[in-house]
Amino acid sequence: MPLTAEGLERAQGGIYLAALLAGALLGGLWPAAAPFAAAALWPALALLLAAIFVQVPLLAVAAAWRQRRLLAALLLGNFLVLPLAVIALAAPLADPALRLGVLLVLLPPCTDWFISFCRQGGGDTAAAIAVAPLLLLVQLLLLPLYLALAGAPLPAALAPGAVLAALLVIALPLAVAGLGEAAGWQPRLRARAAWVPVPALALVVALIAVAQAPALPAALRALPLLVPLYVAFLVLALAAAWILARLCRLPPAQGRCLAYSFGTRNSFVVLPLAAALPAGWEAAVLAIVVQVFVELLGMIAYLRVVPRLRW
Repeated sequence: MPLTAEGLERAQGGIYLAALLAGALLGGLWPAAAPFAAAALWPALALLLAAIFVQVPLLAVAAAWRQRRLLAALLLGNFLVLPLAVIALAAPLADPALRLGVLLVLLPPCTDWFISFCRQGGGDTAAAIAVAPLLLLVQLLLLPLYLALAGAPLPAALAPGAVLAALLVIALPLAVAGLGEAAGWQPRLRARAAWVPVPALALVVALIAVAQAPALPAALRALPLLVPLYVAFLVLALAAAWILARLCRLPPAQGRCLAYSFGTRNSFVVLPLAAALPAGWEAAVLAIVVQVFVELLGMIAYLRVVPRLRW
C-alpha cells in the first residue's frame, strides 16, 4: 500500500509516541546532545507551522477574527477559567518552588504547536493561527502578575530570547505563507506541504525529549506529586473546552480548537524564565520538565479522544 499524507495522519499517534521514546532514549544516553536539540527546536517549530500555514488561505485567517464567540471563549477559558483551576490544583503543593513551576507552566497557553494538533485533530486551523499572537500578547502582560501571585522573585529580564523566538516562530511562517499566496504558489505549496506536518511534529517531539531527558532523573522524586496534577489539568481543560463550546454554541471545529488550546501550555517560553530564577528555586524547572512529557502523552491521547466527542 503506497504511503499517503492521510495514512501518516492516521498513524500519527504511534509516530509521535515513537519519536518521544526515541528522543528520551537518545537524550538519556547522550546528555551532551541536549543543548543542540534545544537550539534546533525553534527552527523545527517554524518549519512545522510554515507547512500548516501554506495550507490555510489567509483570507480564512482574517475571517477568524470576526468569530467573536470563539475569541471570547478562548480568552475566557485561557485567562480566567483555567487559571482558577490551576491555582486550585497547585495549592496543596508544600514546596514553593515546585508550586511556582506548576503555575508558570500551566497558566500561559501555547502559541505554536497547538496549531498543529488543532489541524490534525479536526479543529479550526484558521482560528488557531489567528488567535496565536493574541494569546502570546495577553500572557506576556499577565506573566509578572502570575509570578507575584506565586510569591516568586521577579527576574530582571523576562526571558527576552524565548519571547523573541516565540514571536518569530509565528511571524516568519506567516510571512512565507503570505508570499506564497501573493505569488500564486499556494496550490503547489499546499500539495507538497500536506506531507510535512506529521514528520515535522514528530521531529519537534523528539527534539523536546532529547533536550529535556537529562533533567528527568532529578525530576523522578516529584513524579508522584506532579503527574496526577498534570493529568487532572488535561481532563479539566478538555471539560472546560466542551462546556464553553456548548455555552457559546460553537461549531465542532471551533470546539476542538478550544480543546487543543486549553490542553497545551507555553513551556518553551517559561522554561528559560524558570532557569533564570535565583538559587533555591531549582524545583520550578523540574516541574516544567515533567509537564512537558505529560503534555506530549496527553496530546497523543487528545488526538484520539477530541475528534470523537460530540461538540
